[in-house]
Amino acid sequence: HAKRLPNGGRFVLTYKIPRRIGLAMRKEIFITASDKQKLEKLIMEASAYETYKKDNIKKLEEELQKAIIVAQDRIPDNVVTMNSNVVLENLETGEIENYTLVYPNDADVMNNKISIMAPIGTAMLGYQVDDIIEWPVPAGTIKFKILKIVFQPEANGNYEL
Repeated sequence: HAKRLPNGGRFVLTYKIPRRIGLAMRKEIFITASDKQKLEKLIMEASAYETYKKDNIKKLEEELQKAIIVAQDRIPDNVVTMNSNVVLENLETGEIENYTLVYPNDADVMNNKISIMAPIGTAMLGYQVDDIIEWPVPAGTIKFKILKIVFQPEANGNYEL
């Protein structure tokens, strides 16, 4: 016995949209209004004084353009915001790394404070726990998974960082 298919006999394919991987996929990311304002100012200054590589500035601009802007008291606590402390897993080596995403003046590689203007910094912004991000390096690309957010200023009621 042949069964009639719904939708006039057409097959309907459904699939789950994958989580964003790196900067290439267009997944929604979340940024606080305050962070966006500060980052736009940083981009303007960086462009005017050619402080950073143009590619880094462009990638940050692209991230801001596609971001969903959220009030500081409404940002989910599993989203990487500025001054968040994040635990990442290197998916190639299994190594666990801990970074704090900071503005350029606060960057300190020796203390794992990564500038938003560094490729990994730009890649982390707005991502959520369990997302996979890509970090471009001279030898190719390294993939990281966000395991957890140890500290997010907004989750702790700190809106001044």
